[in-house]
Amino acid sequence: MQIPVSSEAHPTASPNFVPEIEIGLLAQSASISPKFLYDPLGSHLFTAITLLPEYYPTNTEKNIFIQYQDQIAHAVGIGGTLIDLGAGNCEKAESFFSSLKPSNYLAIDFSVEYLQDALEKLAGKYPHILMQCIGMDFSKRLIIPDTIAKKQRTFFYPGSSIGNFSSAEALELLSQMKSQTQDGGLLIGVDLMKDDSVLMAAYDDPLKVTAAFNLNILRSINAHLGSNFRVEQFRHQVQVNHVENRVELYLEALEDLTVSWPGKSRIFKRGELIHTEHSHKYTIHSIQQLLKNAGFTTTQIWTDPKDYFAVIYAQ
Repeated sequence: MQIPVSSEAHPTASPNFVPEIEIGLLAQSASISPKFLYDPLGSHLFTAITLLPEYYPTNTEKNIFIQYQDQIAHAVGIGGTLIDLGAGNCEKAESFFSSLKPSNYLAIDFSVEYLQDALEKLAGKYPHILMQCIGMDFSKRLIIPDTIAKKQRTFFYPGSSIGNFSSAEALELLSQMKSQTQDGGLLIGVDLMKDDSVLMAAYDDPLKVTAAFNLNILRSINAHLGSNFRVEQFRHQVQVNHVENRVELYLEALEDLTVSWPGKSRIFKRGELIHTEHSHKYTIHSIQQLLKNAGFTTTQIWTDPKDYFAVIYAQ
């Protein structure tokens, strides 16, 4: 079965990523956008991370979905269009197919190859749902094509991926969602602030799957930029930033080295860091305020017994 793919430009073919990557690498404090973590291999590695017992967000969110599925379905309504942002393997959205009964399902992700494989398997199980996918970098701009049904759109953004954005970026993305919900809303998963020990175990697991996921970004950048990063010259590092209420991921240079790509290069000193991702942790009040600022006037909230995680439906 061939799943329709939007005419959106394939993200890995876009020449616009080269200057963006260069700006990050050549800055005084080097950085790489976390979207480059999710190439096909990175997407598979992240799926493996979600299976780790230390990585609490996935199971905690899943348990909230299961416990409150009827309440969530009542809030969202049935039969509409489900727009899955950062769809990955589509399993989280699939868990709602029986209760939400969507007539249309649009899966959006940075890695369109991984996404299309997942969606082709899914479509065979649910032939009554119209399924489409888009390879899109919605971190910059979220545009839902006019061909997608406008009635009762529900944006589905689980996994606390909103935490990867700064406050200003998160507000912009949420505002774009709000402007395109029509008569629908947003079902979002949000990670809540908790003890350092829990956070460190989740982002620096003993099996080092998260380390492999983080280090793989260097191979992803090599593919985009034509650079010569060597994975073995860096190591995964995690910090908890209490000022910004977030977990920060870095790659630390293990030796003095030079990374080159066509026309440019960057010297890294031993111990120098490349920032690859941050994950903001919210309070109930702070996420409600952010949603309100984005134009969502009502919220329904479900949490787990430890208040580790929140699932919110906003309109």
